[in-house]
Amino acid sequence: MASNNKTQIIVEPGKQELFVIREFDAPRDIVFKAFSDKDILVQWVGPKEMGMRYEKFEPKEGGSYRFINTLPDGTEFSFRGVCHEFTRPERIIQTFEFEGMPEKGHVILETSRFEELPGGRTKFTVQSVFQSVADRDGMVASGMERGVVDSYEKLDELLAKDAS
Repeated sequence: MASNNKTQIIVEPGKQELFVIREFDAPRDIVFKAFSDKDILVQWVGPKEMGMRYEKFEPKEGGSYRFINTLPDGTEFSFRGVCHEFTRPERIIQTFEFEGMPEKGHVILETSRFEELPGGRTKFTVQSVFQSVADRDGMVASGMERGVVDSYEKLDELLAKDAS
């Protein structure tokens, strides 16, 4: 099922941040749950060809998480982070780190906001702040846009099933 909602990724030259903005055809509390329930997250996070599993998931202030994306050939990519704020259904502030970097410390601070829109819709905005412009540009060059777009298209399908 194709959605009319488009994912907007804002990457301004020379800045250490990027923004992802997306609207969903579902109420804010349902969209927030899709971002905070591991049984739902594993169904939609990551590029279409990848599987996903959580090794740890604590969606609360001071909690942490670790998940692994897997390609069909068995190649794995691991990510982790710490939750700093978990305000249902408005905001999640957490760190995000790809474990495959040659050196540690390339941590991203993400602030996700869920805004109620008329008609039972939701606007989702995430601001990702990187350690450096080079880190931000490296993430963009890694193909993150395709993963983000694929993820939100999969989430649209889940939300549409939930609504029917």
